[in-house]
Amino acid sequence: MESTKSSLHYEIRKPKIDIENPPLLIMLHGYGSNELDLFSFADELPDELLIISARAPLSLGYHAYAWYTINFDNINGKFSDIDEAKVALEKVADFIDEIKEKYRVNENKVFLLGFSQGTILSYAVALKYPEKLNYLVALSGYMNEDLSPESLNKNYRHLDFFISHGTQDQVLPVQWAKTVPEICYLLRIKNVYKEYNAGHGVHPQNFYDFRNWIIERLK
Repeated sequence: MESTKSSLHYEIRKPKIDIENPPLLIMLHGYGSNELDLFSFADELPDELLIISARAPLSLGYHAYAWYTINFDNINGKFSDIDEAKVALEKVADFIDEIKEKYRVNENKVFLLGFSQGTILSYAVALKYPEKLNYLVALSGYMNEDLSPESLNKNYRHLDFFISHGTQDQVLPVQWAKTVPEICYLLRIKNVYKEYNAGHGVHPQNFYDFRNWIIERLK
């Protein structure tokens, strides 16, 4: 495992087996976290994967980072900086291309895995640039309409999503996630939706379920 310089700082776990053009899994952490958070799953994921865990560009201090600012005030309550989010979307899209080229991965086996804010951004990348990925593991997030492209007339049929959420989530209500399979149906995106008796985090069964989902798609 090593840290590497690029447009985004990231941690890398190279495939544990000798494989040419490995499948790629890119991880996007949540608000206030860092690249080491989701990377803790890396050793438990399939050996053939090239795993990249990216650090968000905005520093909140004390090893905490964000993809975009979340503001709080007495009038609007909690709201996202959509302009910053759109910049982050493009950074992630470019980063995917950069990693693909640098490591010569299998471009038919590209996975994004996001948590919370990382999931919101992953959905936005998938809808705007569906050609850049094949699979999405969407943990504890939702689709933010403000980040969706104006036109959803692209070909999404090759996409496949694993969507999960905690029923006790007090940060992002589970009702927000429930709308995603409906959107996927309209866009003809294959998807699996699962709920767990958990808060804003990854329940152990959730981890085993998405790991098995990944394994099936590596066959």
